[in-house]
Amino acid sequence: MARGHLRVMLGAAPGVGKTYAMLEEGKRLKALGKDVVVAVVETHGRAATAAMLEGLEVVPRRTVEHRGVELTELDLDAVLARAPQLALVDELAHTNAPGLENAKRWEDVDAMLAAGIDVMSTVNIQHIESLNDVVEQITGVQQRETIPDAVLRRADQIEVVDLAPQALRDRLAEGVVYPAARVDAALSNYFRLGNLTALRELALLWLADEVDSALQQYRAEHGIAGKWEARERVVVALTGGPEGETLLRRGARIAARSAGGELLAVHVTSQDGLREATPGALAAQRALVEQLGGSYHQVVGSDIPQALVEFARGENATQLVIGVSRRSRLAALLTGPGIGATVVRESGDIDVHIVTHSRAGGRFSLPRPRGGLTTRRQVYGFLLALIGGPLLTLVLVSMRSGESMTADVLSYQLLVVVVALVGGIWPALFAALLSGLTLDYFFVAPLYTITIAEPLHLLALILYMVIAALVSLVVDQAARRTRAAQRAAAEAELLATVAGGVIRGEDALQALVTRTREAFALTGVRLLDGDEVVSTDGEPADSAHTQRIAVGDRGTLELSGRDLEAADRRLLAAIVAQLDAALEHRELAATASELGPLAEADRVRSALLAAVGHDLRRPLAAATAAVTTLRQRDLALSDGDREALLETAEDSLDGLATLVTNLLDVSRVQAGVLGVSLAPTELEDVIPAALEELGLGPAKVELDLAETVPPVLADGVLLQRVLVNLLGNALRFSPDGRPPVIAASEFGGTVQLRVVDHGPGIPGERREAVFLPFQRLGDTDNDTGIGLGLALSKGFAEGMGGTLEAEDTPGGGLTMVVSLPAATTPAAPTPATPTTEETP
Repeated sequence: MARGHLRVMLGAAPGVGKTYAMLEEGKRLKALGKDVVVAVVETHGRAATAAMLEGLEVVPRRTVEHRGVELTELDLDAVLARAPQLALVDELAHTNAPGLENAKRWEDVDAMLAAGIDVMSTVNIQHIESLNDVVEQITGVQQRETIPDAVLRRADQIEVVDLAPQALRDRLAEGVVYPAARVDAALSNYFRLGNLTALRELALLWLADEVDSALQQYRAEHGIAGKWEARERVVVALTGGPEGETLLRRGARIAARSAGGELLAVHVTSQDGLREATPGALAAQRALVEQLGGSYHQVVGSDIPQALVEFARGENATQLVIGVSRRSRLAALLTGPGIGATVVRESGDIDVHIVTHSRAGGRFSLPRPRGGLTTRRQVYGFLLALIGGPLLTLVLVSMRSGESMTADVLSYQLLVVVVALVGGIWPALFAALLSGLTLDYFFVAPLYTITIAEPLHLLALILYMVIAALVSLVVDQAARRTRAAQRAAAEAELLATVAGGVIRGEDALQALVTRTREAFALTGVRLLDGDEVVSTDGEPADSAHTQRIAVGDRGTLELSGRDLEAADRRLLAAIVAQLDAALEHRELAATASELGPLAEADRVRSALLAAVGHDLRRPLAAATAAVTTLRQRDLALSDGDREALLETAEDSLDGLATLVTNLLDVSRVQAGVLGVSLAPTELEDVIPAALEELGLGPAKVELDLAETVPPVLADGVLLQRVLVNLLGNALRFSPDGRPPVIAASEFGGTVQLRVVDHGPGIPGERREAVFLPFQRLGDTDNDTGIGLGLALSKGFAEGMGGTLEAEDTPGGGLTMVVSLPAATTPAAPTPATPTTEETP
């Protein structure tokens, strides 16, 4: 019997619509005439999912008793006996109740497939075995039900049922996924926007890897060797040298430019083992590859360029990154083209990036101010004269005749010009003298003697050497001008790079110091402002080989390495002037930063004075009027009047005391001198105290506290003040019949205390402003204080190492969330029979 086909609906989280999509597809196939049954479906109380079961045949479940509890599971025998064409099986990773023939539901599915039944199933990304630890790091929730990767990879078809994270949160807030009692806890824990985004990315990447594996298998089966650019794959060639880190970071940037780009690093080991790299360097570069999200590979091959290209083609690479050769020009001349040139020639349609690095020469290294031609060229000139002269003589002597004298002289003249072009004046003069003597010895009668019998011969030899000197002078002058132009261009590039770095936001001092070290090929550069080290680059300064340059009246520039020459100092003077200006700018910025807090303090002081003049005047005036009335003996006051006046005075003085206390607390918070005493604090001690302070009974506030909430690391007095302020605001804005809610839950070592109201809420653009001192929503009610409550609450929460944030209440309103570290994190209880969708 032919094996059945498995089709899996893969989701990033519960509630994205996997079961709904499976049932919808089942109904579509049934309408086309296929025999479809529902083997097992978990609706989780969702009306839309339950409605999709209408019109589909459902196989009755099997009842199993476990520890006195009746559980219903998929009836495998009934499905096999029914033998439909397609069976719909929900929650592939589900764990069956103890006592059944199969421990896992996927094993039941495997039995159906073996019987020739096609199966359509669902699974969430968090239940894949290889991703279990990654999901736990993201969500803080350990998944107890997993499915082996191999089972899922054997599926004939895998489809992602995708839903945007915010859309899923909206669906959750509407009560579509979970009952209303579980919505707030789910939104603040498992269903955070960041968690959902990460899980969604994980699901898409996992499926992309599956697609990639299928593509590789298809290409192998059909013998396709050419690259298919489905996405960017960047291969970085590592030699084990110090340039490896530069190449890896460049490759990572190239891969990051395209969505789903992949980074691969490869090191080619020779078969004879004679060109092994430093193991320590390769180990460090391998660790860097993993940090950059890439993979490390090592291959063996005698032909390094060919091995690199073959590896890149085998991985379907689109880009290949290699470093500039560290060989000298002479080595390249003697040994032929290097690895880079060979890789470029053999790469075909793979793009090759040859990246420069420090071992291939400084980025802004300036040409040294010396003679027009380098010492190396002068040596080459002398070698050419010593080797070319005898060879030319051997050839001319073999063809010597009475009429060949003119050709002989011109041949030696050509040799002198060539030597002058290569090595300059001194090799040219040497070649002229040597060739003149050779001409006299071998070609001027009497032969084989160095005798100048004719004055014309002496004049010819002198003219011969003058011509050589003039040609060499022209060559040397051209070389000097070329070097001067190169140096001017390098200086302009250096200054432009420094200026550009500052404009792009780089630290001006660090950019100048770094470029100075690179430009003058120094081992280290350090900038000091007095005794303070402001910026440094390169190796530490060696006092025995350190030059110190004064930078205005402020600092000193220390240069370690070679001694600078006169031409270098001209450019250095321009850099020193820029350093002086940068130091001055640094001092001005420091002064401005010191003035910033003073300006802020002045603003707070002005607001404080305004608040004192406006809000403190009312309770003072009320208390004064009440006391003055009581003191007037000529007024006949009843006992009720006296009681009312005393109550007015008492309320006014209590309000005045509260305002003064809040003002002092705000001052301490802004001055950073808030006294905090952290200790494990039980919420069940703080919440009742806050309710009692506000005089609230059970009908005024609704409590929704988790059964196991660990104590928080907090200051009990400050936490009570925070809760009182937040509850006071929630009570003020809550509509009649909908009291505020206090909820508490623990997630990932953090306890969240939520104060929920169903009032008008706060517009998004004002969320941050409400936490500033002297801010009130509306500012029209003179009985709501001076706008310090939320500012104090936020300051107290942050002082205890926590946070205070404002969120929208599902259905309208405002939720204030106080997050504090848990003093202990108790282990979560293990349910007797876990259900896949219920894990969050």
